Amino acid sequence: MSKENFNILVVDDEKDYYDVLKMILAGKGYKVDTCENGAEAIKKLEKKAFDLVITDLCMPVMDGRQLLEEIKKREIDTEVIMLTAHGTIEKAVDAMKAGAYSYVTKGRDPEEMFMEIRKLRDARKMRRNNAILKEKVSGKFMLESKNPKYRQMLELAERAAQSDSNILILGESGAGKEVLASFIHQKSMRKDENFMELNCQALSESILESELFGHEKGAFTGADKRRIGLFEASNDGTLFLDEIGGVSINLQAKLLKAIENKQIYRLGSSTPINVDFRLITATNHNLRQDMADGCFRDDLFYRISTIVLELPPLRERPEDIPLFIEYFFLKYQREMNKKITDIDPRVQELLIGYNYPGNVRELKNIIERLIVLSEKGEIREAYLPSDVVNNQNQPIYVQTQEIDYTVSLKEYRSKVEKEYIVGLLERYPKDMNKVAEILDISRRQLFNKLVEYDLK
Repeated sequence: MSKENFNILVVDDEKDYYDVLKMILAGKGYKVDTCENGAEAIKKLEKKAFDLVITDLCMPVMDGRQLLEEIKKREIDTEVIMLTAHGTIEKAVDAMKAGAYSYVTKGRDPEEMFMEIRKLRDARKMRRNNAILKEKVSGKFMLESKNPKYRQMLELAERAAQSDSNILILGESGAGKEVLASFIHQKSMRKDENFMELNCQALSESILESELFGHEKGAFTGADKRRIGLFEASNDGTLFLDEIGGVSINLQAKLLKAIENKQIYRLGSSTPINVDFRLITATNHNLRQDMADGCFRDDLFYRISTIVLELPPLRERPEDIPLFIEYFFLKYQREMNKKITDIDPRVQELLIGYNYPGNVRELKNIIERLIVLSEKGEIREAYLPSDVVNNQNQPIYVQTQEIDYTVSLKEYRSKVEKEYIVGLLERYPKDMNKVAEILDISRRQLFNKLVEYDLK
């Protein structure tokens, strides 16, 4: 967190003191506002976010302790450093017990205060970096793949990340669009700034507009304080709008204007706010069909789709399914403090053979379910959802070639039967009993078929 992004409010009833302090802090690169008492400070806090309030303990109207209580009551992410005189040290210690970050005695070496500010700034930076690192670690495995199509897409994403071009990610729900967007941010020049994300489909139009643009106090019923929107919060960073296809036509026009002008207005305000953000959007909609149907603006589509990344569904990445299974088993054993010692081989077969219409998210939820239901370190087929089990009972042979009408019925029947048996053998290579059971024939009859079709 740079000094330019660290906002400080100095509150003191001695104007000469706070003027000098403002001058010194501004000279060190911090953004500094000032006021003369706690009541004025509360008004400023309602209009602007501050990382730190440096306040005198003893002031008229509202003293520093009361101001601290108001800040903690409002649950805003603002720390407080108390300024004390020699006779108020005990009260300052009491204020720290109430939630103040630290206290500094007036008249002493100002370096003491500057050191406390640096400690706070560095702690905030570390906290934010740890949050980003946690996100990177949780998503890193999701980006590992043996699938050539996925790896090619990832290489394109990494190259695109070096620019500020708008990126549109297309893919089914649960395929990992959020992880890919985070990856692009981490590979970009904006990686040290905020990564803000929002699912547009999960909110009503009015709430979505307020979340994006923010609002002033009193802008609408229930707006009891000023709110910073995601456009502002992502300034200098990245804004990721998931399910952009679910946005109404009315709000699409406002989005287009904000994206084109890099300027927004909070709801209830006529003051323009300049914003500089990198936009990534995603959807599982067919936007070209939506445009043809008149429910998605052509101009917005071309504005957000400078670079289009198509995320393949999990069923098109079968070689990655075993990797995900192993990863999620380890993840949830660790999180739930459970040790799995025995997994029914049938479970593994069912998990690998399932087509996962819900993609990686569905696979993750299934593994979590298995760990939750496990007893004595054992995982059994009965713990699987019925969809996974029933998926295996569907016919494996699917006609993909045109029928050859020049062969006899006997020849064609033999060809289909052989392909069906081959498919079952590939799925259950070590379980001849299971293959015979599905074919509804005896084990001896199965071996006769293997000899007949030279499948030994």
